[in-house]
Amino acid sequence: MRSTLSAVLIALACLFAPLGALSTWAAYGIGDDERYAAAMEPLAADTDVREAIAAAVTTGILREVHVRAPLQGPVNHFVRDAVRSFTLTPAFHTAWQAANRAAHEAVMRALRSDREEAVTIDLAPVAEQVRSQLAGAHVPLANRIHVEHTEITVLPSENLAELRKGFHVLEVAGFWLPVSAAVLAVTGILVAVCRRQAVLATGLGTAVGAALLGVAVAVGRRLTLADLPPDVSPTAVGAVYDALTDTLRLVSWALLALGLTVALTALLTAAYARRRRASRAPGPAPAEPPTRVRA
Repeated sequence: MRSTLSAVLIALACLFAPLGALSTWAAYGIGDDERYAAAMEPLAADTDVREAIAAAVTTGILREVHVRAPLQGPVNHFVRDAVRSFTLTPAFHTAWQAANRAAHEAVMRALRSDREEAVTIDLAPVAEQVRSQLAGAHVPLANRIHVEHTEITVLPSENLAELRKGFHVLEVAGFWLPVSAAVLAVTGILVAVCRRQAVLATGLGTAVGAALLGVAVAVGRRLTLADLPPDVSPTAVGAVYDALTDTLRLVSWALLALGLTVALTALLTAAYARRRRASRAPGPAPAEPPTRVRA
């Protein structure tokens, strides 16, 4: 009975460990404004992200500028180069941070409310900076640029309902799942008949759960990139995905290392205990010399 109860508790603990890591990441990593901004900040220097933003802003600008067909190619290249050069400036870094904070607040507000509207990032401030840069270079077309909205959809409205339910569950479980995993693991070890074997099973189970979590992150990345609209850069989305899940990947590696360390420690202590018992065992009694019987 104790062995069965211990096995069930340890199995639940090993299941809750990766789920707890996932829920904690969602609640305290993605859901926190400062941590989200810190994760997204390095992407302002990412080449693929800058190229995707340059393409979106260029498209928005050229939508407002009507030029003759022979000039469309040169104007397109000129505006694209101007936007690219702007993405290398400190002003772009500031605009990137402001846009991401605004987008994060909008996403969190959408996930925590009942509104069914798509969440978008407005790149109009970036386009305005580019227009000012072109005007400063005395480009005649700059005065004809009037970009009111250059929006990029961050969260489609059709996905909000499912994401809202999932995020709410993860947010609630962000604290309780890790605590439950620790309590179940300790309880399962304490009620076990052989605690050393219970510790070994807990370590191996935690390592397996961590490995599955890492695989889930990799599979999630592949599925995310496989379902993108044709006008969205897969490399840019991949960079954003990697930045957001970097902490989750580190946690999965940490859990894997912890589980393997615990399992290895249990094996080594078991081997040491067997050697000590063998060294303390009394040796065979010496044989008595045969007695001679005289006739």
